[in-house]
Amino acid sequence: MHTVQEPMIVGVGGTVRPDSSSERALRAVLGAVRAHGARTELFTARDLDFAMYEPDLAHRSPSATAFLDAVRRADGVLISTPGYHGGLSGLLKNALDYLQDLADDDRPYLHGRAVGCIVSAYGPQAGVTTLTSLRSTVHALRGWPTPLGVVVDSTAQPFAADGRVADRKLAAQLATVAEQVARFATAEIRTVA
Repeated sequence: MHTVQEPMIVGVGGTVRPDSSSERALRAVLGAVRAHGARTELFTARDLDFAMYEPDLAHRSPSATAFLDAVRRADGVLISTPGYHGGLSGLLKNALDYLQDLADDDRPYLHGRAVGCIVSAYGPQAGVTTLTSLRSTVHALRGWPTPLGVVVDSTAQPFAADGRVADRKLAAQLATVAEQVARFATAEIRTVA
């Protein structure tokens, strides 16, 4: 009898402010993904503090190498970014640019992987614009954005002081993204096995 392994989901957060709403949302989704039986690995701003991406550079820092190795192993990815003037954070965009190093892999970039997209912004307009930008970037990297993308309106103070999701609607949306990424990753593993 063949045993199906637990899927590996990598979470990537792109804000330098510790305990920000985008990081809290990412941690909540990763917790929900684990409840679906997945293993997780988290990369926050301090883990993504790479030099600006230079395609022709042969050497990568240990932190960039760890990030690239995690994405190589990933069956699914969760990306959470603040919305800065209608786009993703520069820190996160730089990390995603490093995925160019995976171009010649058997599974290049984010090929064949579900990617849950989460944006936290000060108001819904900036969030929706950034979500569209993030989903376009994921498509360009051959990933499959989940049907539901989540916009966290940080003006509504959706998190409790201890970091828990206080807004029921947001909690349900984050749970849905977690389920979509986990189910797709599990289905992909079964197909490969």
